[in-house]
Amino acid sequence: MPVNPLGQDVGEALPDWQAPPSPVREAMQGRYCRLEPLSAQRHSADLWAASSVDAGASWTYLPYGPFESRAAYVDWLAIREREADPLFFAIVDLKQGHALGVCAYLRIEPAAGCIEVGHLYFSAAMRQTAMATEAMYLMMQNAFELGYRRYEWKCDALNAASRAAAERLGFQFEGVFRQARVIKGRNRDTAWFSIIDSEWPALRAAFERWLAPENFDTDGRQRVALSALTAK
Repeated sequence: MPVNPLGQDVGEALPDWQAPPSPVREAMQGRYCRLEPLSAQRHSADLWAASSVDAGASWTYLPYGPFESRAAYVDWLAIREREADPLFFAIVDLKQGHALGVCAYLRIEPAAGCIEVGHLYFSAAMRQTAMATEAMYLMMQNAFELGYRRYEWKCDALNAASRAAAERLGFQFEGVFRQARVIKGRNRDTAWFSIIDSEWPALRAAFERWLAPENFDTDGRQRVALSALTAK
């Protein structure tokens, strides 16, 4: 641990540190999905259709939704597509060509080198698929390639599925912020997770191995679990 001239412990010096740029509205291409800058005109029909088969469970822990009508959802998307933080993307299935989910960068802090992924809506059609994992990999890869030092995931502490997903993706649990927010008239304790830049090279290799076509059999079943790779 470095010590300053006053004998106090201080953080590691970062003489070469430069703040990264903010992410931009550009598509991110994968093998199973493409992340496209969110567009109400281009994506609303697909997203509304995908969400219409959902009983509502996917919206429980989000601060909005489910929406009463397609018009209300289109209006919400039209607002979101103009924002820079959060910066929203539609998750498009390359096989079918339809948008099946949404994700976003938020709390974008270039000066600190910190960025968060969130506003995750995965429709029933994309849950537990390679495209869902790849979408998170593409967001992560882009952030670290831009030069961010810290990549965050936060969720309702009661959202067991989100917490399990964070751990499977290689995030480290950092604790729970009690009474952090009020969402839909209810208390929310927030669980915090993160990945830092020194962890990214090993995680990138784990994702690339898991996403490789040879990791899946002819029925699409994984041969090696991502959790086994990220745990290493």
